[in-house]
Amino acid sequence: MSPEDPVSVLELARRERLDRAARLMAQGVHVEDPETLRVGPEVEVESGAVLRAFVVLEGRTRIGSGARIGPFVRLVDSTVAELAEILDHSLLRDCVVGPRASVGPMAHVRPGSRVGADARVGNFVELKKTDLGEGSKASHLSYLGDAEIGPNVNIGAGTITCNYDGVQKHRTRIEAGAFVGSDSTLVAPVTVGAGAYVGAGSTITQDVPAGSLALGRARQVIKVGWAARRRALRGGDHH
Repeated sequence: MSPEDPVSVLELARRERLDRAARLMAQGVHVEDPETLRVGPEVEVESGAVLRAFVVLEGRTRIGSGARIGPFVRLVDSTVAELAEILDHSLLRDCVVGPRASVGPMAHVRPGSRVGADARVGNFVELKKTDLGEGSKASHLSYLGDAEIGPNVNIGAGTITCNYDGVQKHRTRIEAGAFVGSDSTLVAPVTVGAGAYVGAGSTITQDVPAGSLALGRARQVIKVGWAARRRALRGGDHH
């Protein structure tokens, strides 16, 4: 077969991938499935790391000892520190993940973000130019953009930092130990002080002092007997 033959090119590429995987294994990296691993020439992986099936490592990515990557994970120009874990179907670009942190499954960490030691970024969470502090958690269904989040902060499910006003980007600051309830909207620029609480379902447009509780939602109204009266006016519901 000639070098220009597509079959030859594919076979050469396959051999290069397998050679790269073999070199990593010889250095003490556990490669679960060499056939599906893709590792760029500038990538560095330390001994003791685990690379599972269908992992793609590109650019100047660095993987620390004991870190676990995958399956189905793509890392581009990112650093994953020792004992951290990047779970299934996650995409990370130009970011840093600290020691023992966990990202994923199905998380998107965009450029300029940093996940602190022992922090957690859970499923369907997106970070963009955000620093998530040591031990902090954003476990479910959140967008955190242009944010500085201190240590030991809890970000409830469905939380959004509204960082763009249509013209400029603005930053959100959430200080140490704060608790942000589920389905909260933080309209930047805004600060949630240390140890403060944001009640679930709140829209926050003003700074929250340290140690305070902020509520920004409509008061619940209960109309007793309303459903029965509605049915009577309609002559009963029909299914």
